Formats: sequence, structure tokens, C-alpha cells
Amino acid sequence: QLQLVESGGGLVQPGGSLTLSCALSGFTSGLYAVGWFRQAPGKEREGVSCINMGEGSTNYKDSVKGRFSISRDNAKNTVYLQMNNLKPEDSARYYCARSVMCWTTDVVSRAWADYWGQGTQVTVSS
Repeated sequence: QLQLVESGGGLVQPGGSLTLSCALSGFTSGLYAVGWFRQAPGKEREGVSCINMGEGSTNYKDSVKGRFSISRDNAKNTVYLQMNNLKPEDSARYYCARSVMCWTTDVVSRAWADYWGQGTQVTVSS
């Protein structure tokens, strides 16, 4: 069964850090991409970052560049999103998703992914 499971969300103060994990199971090929998306109440789901699992290339939404870092551990089939200097506007439910390769446009739709995790909540508040 193909599955993605996120973990690591929580409540953090502005300026703090969190690391999200996305554990993948059931995917036999290493040639795919994993993206992190987020959705705040009343807003569209937006792509935050993506990594191609084979060669490791990455991309980031402009507003998180320099603060977020995506990485992978192919042996553990896990993708991480290290989030530093968190801001209240980063508060959202974060989802990981799988596709063939990372998006190359500024905006990415939900249709990019063929599998989604259930999400993990990140709240940045003092």
C-alpha cells in the first residue's frame, strides 16, 4: 500500500524552529519527487518546497527561501523539512505529497501529486 505519513508539527514561538518528517512506504522506484505543501484556513493549498529523490535537486517558495531546508534519506524513505525563523504566517497544516518530478513553476496545483499524506499542524504563535 502506497502511503505518506507526516510528523513533527506543533506549536512554536516566532523565530523558533521545527523539523517535519514525511515517511514514505510502498514506493518501489527511487525516481520520484516529494513536495511539501501547506494550507491555512480559508486559503488555497500552496507548494512550499520539493525534492527530487533521485538526484536531490530542490526548489523553494520565495517566502521560505533561506529559512526552510528540504532533505532526504533514501535509505529510510524519509523526507525532512527543516523550518527555521518561523513566522506567524507560516502557520498552516503541512502536507507531503508524491509525484514524478518537482514542479518548475512558481505556482503548483494539487493535481501535481498522485499521493498525499494526512498532514501535520504547524502553529507559530507567542
